Amino acid sequence: MAQHQAAATTGNGRGLQNRWFQLAVGVVCMGLVANLQYGWTLFVSPMDARHHWGTSAIQVAFSIFIVTETWLVPLEGWLVDKFGPRPVVAGGALCAGLAWVMNAYATTLPELYAAAVIAGIGAGGVYGTCVGNALKWFPDKRGLAAGLTAAGFGAGSAITVIPIANMIQSAGYEKAFLFFGILQGVAIFALALLLVKPRAPKGLVAAKAVLTNPVEFSPGQMVKTPVFWVIYVSFVAVAAGGIMATAQLGPIAKDFGFASMPVTLLGMTLPLLTMTLSIDNLCNGFTRPLCGFLSDRFGRENTMFVIFIGEGLSLLGLMHFGHNPYAFMFFAALTFLFWGEIFSIFPALCADTFGSKFAAANAGTLYTAKGTAAMLVPLASILSARGGWDAVFTVAAVVTIAAGLSAKLVLAPMRKRFITGHSDAVPVSDAAFMVRAQREGE
Repeated sequence: MAQHQAAATTGNGRGLQNRWFQLAVGVVCMGLVANLQYGWTLFVSPMDARHHWGTSAIQVAFSIFIVTETWLVPLEGWLVDKFGPRPVVAGGALCAGLAWVMNAYATTLPELYAAAVIAGIGAGGVYGTCVGNALKWFPDKRGLAAGLTAAGFGAGSAITVIPIANMIQSAGYEKAFLFFGILQGVAIFALALLLVKPRAPKGLVAAKAVLTNPVEFSPGQMVKTPVFWVIYVSFVAVAAGGIMATAQLGPIAKDFGFASMPVTLLGMTLPLLTMTLSIDNLCNGFTRPLCGFLSDRFGRENTMFVIFIGEGLSLLGLMHFGHNPYAFMFFAALTFLFWGEIFSIFPALCADTFGSKFAAANAGTLYTAKGTAAMLVPLASILSARGGWDAVFTVAAVVTIAAGLSAKLVLAPMRKRFITGHSDAVPVSDAAFMVRAQREGE
């Protein structure tokens, strides 16, 4: 009996109730669904060679996928909060598998675009559920848990990209779509059966550096608060600044004249752009759990302050020293290292501020900032046409540094007032009002 109570207190239950097991299942699910985004580029040229649709028309499918995957996460998060993770991930698995099977048999662009919508629904269902689950199971380590989960989204593609490329080469892209679509769909569906609805572990609290709210806010209540929109704008600013620069690394390297230059590192020789992107992806995955862990220890806004300013300085370094190929690799890696952490810190910050009960839907609502940021990416092309690459780097750096300063000087005090029930904070629910009144009465 005592052992059972101890397990309930720490949240480390047995079997399916063990929160570390649930986290591991979520990480694997994220890895399996990642190819819908990160493996797509392998199929573009083979599809164009077969059907002659044109790469631009084919890439419209990818844009449709991103928009669908991003903007439906709030709805999928609401379903998770209401019905639990199992049915949503199972449905996402079916959509993920079906989408790639449809891609295998698609002979027209409308069929390809329809598959992209279904793929977006599947990826969003798995992504939003796994991140939301991590936030609920780990109220004491939200940054680390969200970071490990988000890192799985990149690690999966790193593991499977070579076999997918080999199958495309040997058997054609249709067979690769069909085989890996069914494999990923079945595997995620099986793992979905192991997921259970999180139970808020008792006795687990965040570190003193992390300010958390005991009051639960629904998505509708959350979006009525000014503090949410400050967080949202900060997410958009950092995401857009990083995407604007990182999305242009290929064109920049070509303009600088060393994209194809052979580079040897750790005994491997690859074209400089390929080597740079490989290193960048490793940094992008590594930073998510690392910065999530640091934010658990030292506070969300403190970590954001350092990381966001670090990203801005890295972008400026890329601008000033990037004409040297090795400096280009170094500062590009730093940019990814300081940028990828937004997918761990912001979900944790959201749950800290608005509670765990609706964590999946709330984090999903905040996640739409990624889609908003993606819409700003074409600005990089406009800026480069008018002011060269220096204009792109300068704007991106200014935006991210401003976000870092605002995290410390604006968001931190504003969020503290909101959570502690200061007179400047406006409660948006009866529960919040009662908690505040009780505190003032004491």
